[in-house]
Amino acid sequence: MRRLIISALILSGSLPIFADGPADNNPTTVRRVPPPGIEVPEVERMELEAGLATLQGEIRALRRQLKVQPHRLSLLPDIEIFSKAVAYALRYREFQKPNEFKIARAHLERGRERARQLAAGETPWLTQTGLVVRGFRSQIDGSVQPYGLVIPESYSFEGARKHRLDFWFHGRGERTVELGFLHQRLTNRGPFAPADTIVLHPFARYSNGNKFAGEIDCLEALEHAKQFYRIDPERILVRGFSMGGAACWHFAVHYADRWCAANPGAGYSETPEFLRTFQGETLTPTWYQRKLWHMHDCTDWAVNLAQLPTVAYSGEIDRQKQAADIMAVAMKKEGLTLRHIIGPKTAHKIHPDSKIEIEERLDAIAARGRDTVPTTVRFTTWTLRYNRMHWITVDQLAEHWSRARIEAHIEGASRVVVETAENIKAFTLHMPAGSCPLDPTVPPLLVIEKSVLQAPPVFSDRSWTAHCRKEKGGWVVSSEPAPGKGLVKRHRLQGPIDDAFLDSFVMVTPTGEAWHKAVGDWCDAELKHATAQWRQQFRGDARVKTDAEISEQDIAKHNLVLWGDPGSN
Repeated sequence: MRRLIISALILSGSLPIFADGPADNNPTTVRRVPPPGIEVPEVERMELEAGLATLQGEIRALRRQLKVQPHRLSLLPDIEIFSKAVAYALRYREFQKPNEFKIARAHLERGRERARQLAAGETPWLTQTGLVVRGFRSQIDGSVQPYGLVIPESYSFEGARKHRLDFWFHGRGERTVELGFLHQRLTNRGPFAPADTIVLHPFARYSNGNKFAGEIDCLEALEHAKQFYRIDPERILVRGFSMGGAACWHFAVHYADRWCAANPGAGYSETPEFLRTFQGETLTPTWYQRKLWHMHDCTDWAVNLAQLPTVAYSGEIDRQKQAADIMAVAMKKEGLTLRHIIGPKTAHKIHPDSKIEIEERLDAIAARGRDTVPTTVRFTTWTLRYNRMHWITVDQLAEHWSRARIEAHIEGASRVVVETAENIKAFTLHMPAGSCPLDPTVPPLLVIEKSVLQAPPVFSDRSWTAHCRKEKGGWVVSSEPAPGKGLVKRHRLQGPIDDAFLDSFVMVTPTGEAWHKAVGDWCDAELKHATAQWRQQFRGDARVKTDAEISEQDIAKHNLVLWGDPGSN
């Protein structure tokens, strides 16, 4: 998955995640990321492999033991994260320093300790404050993914009070894989740990700027944490610095209605100008690369920050100040003024005085909480993958990958005005129970551009829903949301490009001639390379002597094993 995500980043043009200049964009000479680690001495390898085998055996035993106890079985990822970290470090040569052998041994011991506790019906890490690491199983590929938490000492596991949660997206670390990430999250609270606040540190597959699978991992980590900790949904903040700042910009503009505030620091917010400024690189994209930049170039989504209080930070002499500067320009075009705190004479770090100001502003915003039903909503999107902003859901676009924009406001007690519905064929207005400010005794009017329509009534539970679609004669109110049944683009089924690596998928090997020879040649070469790797893996099995003994069925089965987690079956 890590290799596939990096390939996708190349294809989409999101080069700043790993590129250091034009020479690094040549796929035949690009340096390996992460870089090859050190050789593992035979004594160390034997000890680690023996410890890993023991832990994997305990995991298999737990899986059998807890088969009829789904709640306890669901806690296995909290153990498997340690097994996977060590297994991957051994398999892919990811040990970077000799002291990491000691870290690996500590991970194996911690995994075995949790395994013993779970077998005995005990789960002390679930009621632990301070630094905690947890794991969940990804909906994309079934792999186990880690994340870190800082649980404040003020948190009471017996109480009912909900707590603020801050995401902290990590910066670029080409050598930081699962092994090092877990160690960091067990030893370092991070640059910000506000009082009485849970801090969630997502791993997000590696240094990918929380894009693609890394994006979904963050959302899944949050949902997983909600199962075990009382998190206030109206006080969730997204924050990060450097590459984490880039991730913060992405989450801020694409999911603006989910957060209480955003605090991006440095990083990058779009593709071409950042590369030109940061590493003197001028891109010459194809038309389809330029179009796909809309997916991740946050400047194209700047109007969505009308819904999200944002406090940006940059060092005065940091080249990555460009990210906030160009976002400020994009926001200005939408009538928005960015609060941009600048650390005086500071390069790529957070100035201590700026840190105080940032915390004061975010604390004030968090005290008020998220506005769940704003009277005005301004929303833009380029794909149905991101189709919601508060009480507006875009159900159908006229043309994908062209800008869609909708702006609406609640006017008085019985009128909702949709001023603009550009490049949109259908949308839904929905306010859940207890949230609709419209007068339930007056049938509301719905004004969509020039159409004046009678809207459905407000229910007695103060909920309200109106499905709207565009027909030849103008806008109409429908009894059900578009697009209805049939093969048509819809949310989470609008791909393939904007679904790739954001949900589970199937990889299919070629069965015939490709439409284009270059594509066919590339597929043949990739398949040949992968098959050679699989055969090499099989040769490591003492029971296999020659290639002739390796059947295609064996290779297919081994492919599934490679995609699974070590020790998972």
